[in-house]
Amino acid sequence: MESKDQSELCFPQLANLSCSKPPSSWSEGVFWSVLLYFICVLTVLLNLLVITSISHFRQLRTPTNLLLLSLAVCDLLVGLLVWPGEIFLNKSCWTLSDVSCSLYNFVSFTVTSASVGNMVMMSADRYVAICNPLQYHVQVTVKRIQLFVCLCWFSSLLMSSILVKEDLANPGKYKSCYGECVIHIDYAASVFDLVVTFILPLCIIVTLYTRVFAVAVSQARAVRSHVRCGKAPLPMRARKSELKAARTLGVLVLVFLMCFCPYYCVSLAGDSFPWSASVVLNMYYLNSCVNPLIYVWFYPWFRRAVKHIVTLQVLQSGSCGANIL
Repeated sequence: MESKDQSELCFPQLANLSCSKPPSSWSEGVFWSVLLYFICVLTVLLNLLVITSISHFRQLRTPTNLLLLSLAVCDLLVGLLVWPGEIFLNKSCWTLSDVSCSLYNFVSFTVTSASVGNMVMMSADRYVAICNPLQYHVQVTVKRIQLFVCLCWFSSLLMSSILVKEDLANPGKYKSCYGECVIHIDYAASVFDLVVTFILPLCIIVTLYTRVFAVAVSQARAVRSHVRCGKAPLPMRARKSELKAARTLGVLVLVFLMCFCPYYCVSLAGDSFPWSASVVLNMYYLNSCVNPLIYVWFYPWFRRAVKHIVTLQVLQSGSCGANIL
């Protein structure tokens, strides 16, 4: 009996000071871990393709694609560091230092909040492009987008520092035993995170996308009326493109809600639903895998860029100037 108890401890030599290993059945320990790690690998590969495509081909270095690039960097870090760390914590003990635990939590908050910030900037970009197309190229430039991306990352770093400041100042202060990696966030910080990372971005995104969809529908009706009157249907292609963009943005909002709402609902409920904490957190991170599918995968330029990358045409001299669009 004693040996069994020892085998269930993270650090048997520390006896009562050690945490117990996370309990799990065979199916939970093997099947779900393999599945989640596979999704992590897929997340990394998809976002690497996005980063390589936009970074390599000159035609793709547009203001909108710079936002895609920033978002892909966020999602790459989620698939490479944050999500695998969470899977490991659910199945094993934390064997690294308390400082490493605090840094891991800091990185987790930073990349996820930066991802949300990038989605807000992308919604604003599409709003200007569709609702004010004549001023788009004047108001939205590469330099301005670079500035906003830097501000987004700086704001994410600052907000994460506020949320985990106690853990960064006193690593391991709130852990109850060895082998545990926990983060303590007080009520005020939790409300701050809820408002800044979820409620405010959601309101902005829904407001902008509602306006975008209304304008796109209005323009589509104007085109149909234009055609029925026997006038030249020249603008039709542009109007169809705008309506397609509105539909894509609608999918974005839906997936955003599906991935983020459960996490914040459980967070607000506290320990009322402890069994679901891991599930909603995985849904939260799943958005990083879905993002490149929503934003990029269904666009022809991305498929052509991937073909160049997979066939190693990007290694040829002058490939960065290839016609991708």
